[in-house]
Amino acid sequence: MNGIIHPCTHPEDKPAPKNEDEMMVAIFEYIDRLFNIVRPRRLLYMAIDGVAPRAKMNQQRSRRFRASKEGMEAEIEKQRVREEILAKGGYLPPEEIKERFDSNCITPGTEFMDNLAKCLRYYIADRLNNDPGWKNLTVILSDASAPGEGEHKIMDYIRRQRAQPNHDPNTHHCLCGADADLIMLGLATHEPNFTIIREEFKPNKPKPCGLCNQFGHDVKDCEGLPREKKGKHDELADSLPCAEGEFIFIRLSVLREYLERELTMASLPFTFDVERSIDDWVFMCFFVGNDFLPHLPSLEIREGAIDRLVNIYKNVVHKTGGYLTESGYVNLQRVQMIMLAVGEVEDSIFKKRKDDEDSFRRRQKEKRKRMKRDQPSFSPGGILTPHALGSRSSPGSQVASNPRQAAYEMRMQNNLSPSVSPNTSFTSDGSPSPRGGIKRKADDSDSEPEPEDNVRLWEAGWKQRYYKNKFDVDAADEKFRRKVVQSYVEGLCWVLRYYYQGCASWKWYYPFHYAPFASDFEGIADMPSDFEKGTKPFKPLEQLMGVFPAASGNFLPPSWRKLMSDPDSSIIDFYPEDFAIDLNGKRYAWQGVALLPFVDERRLRAALEEVYPDLTPEETRRNSLGGDVLFVGKHHPLHDFILELYKTGSTESVDVPPELCHGIQGKFSLDEEAVLPNQVVCSPIPVLKDLTHNAVISINFKDPQFAEDYIFKAVMLPGARKPAPVLKPSDWEKSSNGRQWKPQLGFNRDRRPVHLDPAAFRALGHVMPRGSSGTGVYSNAAPPPAAFQGNMYRPLLRGQAQIPKLMSNVRPQDSWRGPPPLFQQQRFDRGVGAEPLLPWNRMLQTQNAAFQPNQYQMLAGPGGYPPRRDDRGGRQGYPREGRKYPLPPPSGRYSWN
Repeated sequence: MNGIIHPCTHPEDKPAPKNEDEMMVAIFEYIDRLFNIVRPRRLLYMAIDGVAPRAKMNQQRSRRFRASKEGMEAEIEKQRVREEILAKGGYLPPEEIKERFDSNCITPGTEFMDNLAKCLRYYIADRLNNDPGWKNLTVILSDASAPGEGEHKIMDYIRRQRAQPNHDPNTHHCLCGADADLIMLGLATHEPNFTIIREEFKPNKPKPCGLCNQFGHDVKDCEGLPREKKGKHDELADSLPCAEGEFIFIRLSVLREYLERELTMASLPFTFDVERSIDDWVFMCFFVGNDFLPHLPSLEIREGAIDRLVNIYKNVVHKTGGYLTESGYVNLQRVQMIMLAVGEVEDSIFKKRKDDEDSFRRRQKEKRKRMKRDQPSFSPGGILTPHALGSRSSPGSQVASNPRQAAYEMRMQNNLSPSVSPNTSFTSDGSPSPRGGIKRKADDSDSEPEPEDNVRLWEAGWKQRYYKNKFDVDAADEKFRRKVVQSYVEGLCWVLRYYYQGCASWKWYYPFHYAPFASDFEGIADMPSDFEKGTKPFKPLEQLMGVFPAASGNFLPPSWRKLMSDPDSSIIDFYPEDFAIDLNGKRYAWQGVALLPFVDERRLRAALEEVYPDLTPEETRRNSLGGDVLFVGKHHPLHDFILELYKTGSTESVDVPPELCHGIQGKFSLDEEAVLPNQVVCSPIPVLKDLTHNAVISINFKDPQFAEDYIFKAVMLPGARKPAPVLKPSDWEKSSNGRQWKPQLGFNRDRRPVHLDPAAFRALGHVMPRGSSGTGVYSNAAPPPAAFQGNMYRPLLRGQAQIPKLMSNVRPQDSWRGPPPLFQQQRFDRGVGAEPLLPWNRMLQTQNAAFQPNQYQMLAGPGGYPPRRDDRGGRQGYPREGRKYPLPPPSGRYSWN
C-alpha cells in the first residue's frame, strides 16, 4: 500500500493534491484501477507499513533525514527564484497559502496514518456494499498499527496459510509494488503461481514547475512567463500532458524457467534441486545490496555482479558438497568458499571499474567538445530566437507587441557592444582580458568537477586506505575487522531468515555504514548466527523518535518534540541539523551514504520514560500496536457466522471455519470499532456520502500461530501444478549484441522482420485455392508479364547452380531464402539418382552457373519467376504428381499426414 500512498499524496508528474481529502480520493481511485486490472476472486489483502524491525529503521532514518533536508533546500530555492522573477517584472500565479506537505508523515503513529486507516475502512465498506466485483470477496486490512513492513506481513500470511492442511497449493497470488525485493520474496514462497504487478517506469516524465505549474522547465529555469491559453476558452487548463500510468505484470513462473536454465549444473556430487538452487540465488542477491545491509565494495549490480556471483557459484558448488541455504538457514562454511573466490578477483574488479569510468569520462568530454564545435557562431535573441514548431508555450517564447520598437532596441544594443576580435580572451566575469591573454587550462573548461576519492580502490594499498577512511581504524587492526565481518555475517543470516521464516529479532541491526571486503570473509564458519528470542517491536511513537529529524517534530506530542530540539536534551545528538553525505565513489548525493549517528535504544527509552505521562488518551491509542481486520459482504458465507459471534458477545478467540472462506484459517476476535450491518458508516471525507444502508461486517483476524522454533519448509507443496512452460528454444539463442534474448514490453529493436516459413505456406495451402486458374494474392498462377518490367535475366545467387536439376521440387519462397541446406540437397539428388553434392562440386557448379542465363530463363514463367508447383504430391490426400523420391520414415514427432 505504501507504493500507492506516496505517488497519490505527492506526485512527481502532476500538481499535488490541495488537501488530505483529495489525497484520500486519489488513493481510492488508484486502488479501484488496480482492482479492475487484477480482478481478485478470493482475497484482497491491503497491507500498510507498520513499525519496522530495528534493522530497517536505520534506512528509514536516513531517508527521512534526507527528505527533510532536501525539502527545506527546495523551498528556499523556490522562494529565491520567485523573488528574482517578480523583481524583473515576470508573471507568477499568486502563491497559495498552504503548508508544505511533509511526506515524512507517511510513518506509523502519525495522525495522517490514523486518518488513512479510517478512510480505508469506509472505502472497503462502500465497495463491498455497492461494487458487484467485490461481492464474494474477503478483504483483510492491515493498517499502520500492525507491526511489520507491508510486503512482509503479506509474506507471513502466505507462509502460515501454506502450512495449513486446507490450503490450496494452486492459489494464484498477485502482489502490487515496485520494490525489487518483491521478486525475491515471491520466489522465496515457492508458490507456482506468483505474479507481481507494478506501474511501468517511464524515465524523463514531464514534471510541472513548482512556481508557475507549467511543464517544460524546472524551478531554477522558470522565467515567469504567462501561461498560454489551452483551448478556445481555456477549458483544457487543468488537463495533464501525460497519459495515465500503465502497469506491467512480472510473472515469476517465467523467471523461474530462466533461473532453472541458468542454474542447472551437470555432474554434481549431490542431487540437483531447482528449488534449493533458487534459494541460493536469492541469498547471493543480498550481497549486491538490500534494505538492511550495504553492498560489498566489489559487487555493483550495474557491473554485472549477479552474473559474476552465479558463475563463481557454479564453479565452486562442486566443492561445497551441497547448497548454501536450506529453508532460510545459511551454511556459513560453504558461503565462505564463495566469498573467498570473489575476494580473489576483487583487485581486478576495482581496476576494471576505474578503466570503465575513465573511458566513459573521456567519451563525455569528446561529446561536449563536438557539441560545442557544432553550435552556431551566432544565435539571435529576443523575438528572433528560433523555436521548434508547436512550442509557443515553451519558456522564452514571446510575441512582440511593437516589432518596430523591438528591432530598434536590438540594433542599438548591437551598436553599443564593443567590437571584440576573435582572438581576444575573456576573464571570468566576461570582460576582455589584458593584452596577451591567459593560458588555457589543459582540461576542458566545461567539464564537471569530479568528487574527491581518497580511497582509490584501483591502486595498491586500497584495503588499508578503505578501513582508515571509512572506519577510522588501521587495517592491521585484525580484531576490528573481525567485528565488522561478524556483524555483516549476522546480517546475512538475519535477512535470509527474515525472507523465509519471519523476523528473527526486532532489535538486531548492522552497526556500521560500510561493508567489509569479500576477501575478509575468512574463518566465518565458526561465527555464531543465533539471535535473541522474544524481542518485541518498537511502539509507533517510539519509532517516530528513532527515524524523524527535528524538522518533522510537529507530528509528535509537544513534550516529545522538545527532546529533539532542546540543547539540554539527553538525546539531542540523535538529531543533527546538518549531516555529511559521503559520496563513496559515486557522482550524485542521492547515491551517497548519509553519515547519521545510530540511535541507542537504551538511551532513547530512558529519555522517553520521563515524557510518557504527558500523552493524551488519543495519543496513547495511536501509540498502541494493533492487528488485522477482516471484512465481508452480505453474500459471503462468513457473514452470518461473524454476525452470530457479535450476537453472542464472545470474548474468546474463535477459529475461522476454513470451509466457509476458501481454506483460510486463523482466529477471530470481536472488534470494538467494527463495521456492523444496519448501522450507518460515517464518511471521514466531506465530499463522500455516509453509508446508510450498510450490510458489511468486520472482525479482528489473527494468522495461525506456531511455536517460535517452527521452521516453514521452503519447498513446493504436494499437489502444486507448475504452469506450462512459455519459453521456446529460440528464447535461449544469443542475439547479435551477445546478450540473451529476454521478453520485452513495447518495441523491440532487435526483432527480426516478419516472414513466412515453410509451415506457414503449408497452412496457407489448406485454406487458399490451389487451382492453376486461381486468382488473388496467394494464387498459384504466375504473375502477368507486366508485373515484372525489369531484366528477364536474374543472376544466380551463390550456391544455386543446381536449380535446373531441383526446380521441380523447390518452391519459390525457398529460392528467395538462398541456397537450401546441404542435407536437403543431398536428399533431393539421392532421390533422382545423382551423385552427392560435395562442397567442391557445388563450388564448381556455382562458377559455371553464371554463364547459363538461358537455362534459368527457360525454367521461368512468363514474368521471369519460376512457376510454383505443389510439393505435396504423393502424400495421402494429395493425389497430384510431385516428389519423385520416397518420403522419410516417420519419426513420431511430426505427422506428415
